[in-house]
Parts: sequence; structure tokens; C-alpha cells
Amino acid sequence: MRKAFGILLAVFFMGLSGSANYVRADTATSTLQTQIDAGNQQIAQLKNDIAQLQTQLNSTTAQKQTLQSTVNALNLNIQKLQKSISLTQVQIAQQDGQIGMLQGNITDTTGKIGQTQSEVADSLRQLDILDDQPMIVTLLGGGTLSSFFDEATTLEALRTQLQDHIHELSNLKVDLQGSKTAAETKRQELATLNSNLGQQKEGLTLAKTQQSTLLAQTKNKESSYQALIAQKQAEESSFEATLIKLAAGLGPADTASAPPPTPGILNWPLDSIAITQYFGNTAFAQSGAYKGQGHNGVDFRASIGTPVHSALTGTVQEINQGTIKNCQYGKWVLVKHDNGLSTLYAHLSNIAVTKGQRVATGDLLGYSGDTGYAIGPHLHLTVYVASAVTFKQYTCYNGATAYIPIVPLNAYLNPLSYLPALPQ
Repeated sequence: MRKAFGILLAVFFMGLSGSANYVRADTATSTLQTQIDAGNQQIAQLKNDIAQLQTQLNSTTAQKQTLQSTVNALNLNIQKLQKSISLTQVQIAQQDGQIGMLQGNITDTTGKIGQTQSEVADSLRQLDILDDQPMIVTLLGGGTLSSFFDEATTLEALRTQLQDHIHELSNLKVDLQGSKTAAETKRQELATLNSNLGQQKEGLTLAKTQQSTLLAQTKNKESSYQALIAQKQAEESSFEATLIKLAAGLGPADTASAPPPTPGILNWPLDSIAITQYFGNTAFAQSGAYKGQGHNGVDFRASIGTPVHSALTGTVQEINQGTIKNCQYGKWVLVKHDNGLSTLYAHLSNIAVTKGQRVATGDLLGYSGDTGYAIGPHLHLTVYVASAVTFKQYTCYNGATAYIPIVPLNAYLNPLSYLPALPQ
């Protein structure tokens, strides 16, 4: 009996010893939580700063297009990208802290599991000892009925304690698996943040380069800037007329291979959505370079260096790296999807994929810009019937030639018929 009591007492003190370790672990966790709370406040402030810069940027780009307004917009975009980089860096530190907390939980829970397993083993050994002492053996050995019933009571208590330990062990294993799953999710989120950080730094470099290029082209003179804009507008009109003529010459396309219009077949190509020009014979198309023939895609607001993502899994069918970047669509990527659609991403500042590359939905294709006949930075997205796409050579204003995708007029599809519902 004394031996059984000694075992129970040892188990009790083991529990106390383990609790002390967990107090120390809780102290480390509390420190991490304090750091995470401070990081959350910093994240909230940075998000507020970014939102204010975006509001100023939207206001600036809505103004009459002058050299000064364009330079101001580039400055605001650079500031926004710098804030975005700071935000992502803080978020990375937050993820590191949360992973550290989860790793601490895993270590603590693993320790508790080991301790509980030891307690289960001790209880089983004591039960084995008491189970081998039937009443007749106790009495023949000089024991009394009272001592036998005392041992029986101890036996029942040990059985109850064993059941409690086994239940606790089961709960601990569930907690351990939950912590491991959460840690793996956080590691994946951390990898995404690190990827985003690289994209933001690349976008910042592109924005600064564009600013330097613009000032060099115009020699910081408003007259030079307006002449550049006028030249782009004239070339855009010529380009659109050529596109329409080539498309009309192809005759109608068989569109049966394309999926019926269904919102959500395609994903948004940008993280933040603001449409500046719609598809079709809009007021913009009637009065601008399209001469009433309709805008063949959708234009999105996208500052220089904004990451552009594939709207759906597919294969990069063709790209234009922009050796003649101030011609037609500028730098562009055409992705052929497996469902009968193709998507064109035009006026990019840089391209991140190669011809023939397989891309998944959401993969980085490049960065938005104002190459080609773009009056300001934006993303132009066109959706085609994939089977109707052909490529023709187009002669640029300087006499150089570049390939452009051409389809019959009925093979241009409204992107908004396949994209998700517009965010509210």
C-alpha cells in the first residue's frame, strides 16, 4: 500500500515539475504575443498610409494629363510601393513570430504527451501489482479485510486516474496535430509574403526607372511631354484601324469551342480592381481611337510596377518583350487556356514568363506599365476565342515590325462575362 501511495505521489510531483516548465514557456509566449500585438498596430498604420496614398494617386491621375501631374503620380506610386514593402516586411516578421509561438506550443504539447505517457505507464504498473493481490492472498498473508478494501479502493482510483490520463493523452495529440497544421499554413503564408516582397521591390525599381525615363524623354518640358502624348494618340488610332481591317478580313470565327459566358471562369488579373474602360462600343470607343468600332478589351487602373497575374491556368502562347516597346500593345503576354479561351495582358512594363511556359491561375505574368500606345499606365485585358487567334506582323511608326494577335471581330469576347462579379 505504501508503494502504491509512493507511485501516486511521484506522479503528482511529476505533474508539478511539468507545470513549472510550462510557466517558463508561457513567459516566452507572452513576449512573442507582445511583439505580435505591436506589429499589428504597425500594420494597421501602414495600411492606412497606403490607402491615403492610393486616394491621392487616384485624384492625381484623374486630373488633366500634364507632365507635372504624371510626375506627381509617379512620386505617389513610388511612395505607395515603399510603404507596401514596409508593410510586407512587418507581416513577414509577424508570421515569423506566430510560427515561433506555434513551434513553442508544439514543443510544450510534445513534452506533455511524453509526461502523460509516463503517467499512464506508472498507473498500469501499479494496477498490475494490485490486480495480482486477490483477497485470499491478502488474508493468508496476515492482512485484514480492512486493508484489502483499502487496496480495492486504491485500485479503483488508479483505474479512474488511468482513464483520465488516456483521455488527456488523446486531447493532447489532437492539439499537437492542430498546431502542426497551423504552423504549416503559416509557413506557406510566409512563402507567399516573401514572394510578394520580391514583386514589390521589382515594381519599385520599375517605377523609379519609368520616372527617370520620362524626364529624360521630355527634358522636363511640358511641350515635349504633350508632343509625346499626341504622337501616341495618333499611332494608337492608326493601330486600331489596322486591327479592325485585319479582323474584318478574316471573316467570322467558329466560336463553338469557347465556353458560354459564365462569371467566375476567369480570375481577376490584379489584386485591386478598378475598371477605367469597358468592353464594346462605349462612349470612349465612339469618341476615341476606336472610331466607333468598339473597345476590344477592358482597361484596369494599374500604376507602374503593379503585379499582373494569370486569370486562369494555361500555356504562354506568345509574348512581346518590347524590343519595340513604344509600338502597338507594347510589352504583352498571351496565355492560351485549356477551356477554349485566350487572354492578352498588354502595356506591361516588364514580363516575368517565357513563351511555352505553363502557368497556374494567379501566377505572376509581369508588371503593369504604359508601354505601347498607352497614354497612361494601365492594364489592358482582352479575351479571345482561342482557336481563332492568329499572329500578323505590324509595322510600327518607326518602320520596325512586331507580331500582334489578330482574331475575327466576333472572336473578341467581353472579359466581364467570364470574370467574377465586380467587387463592391
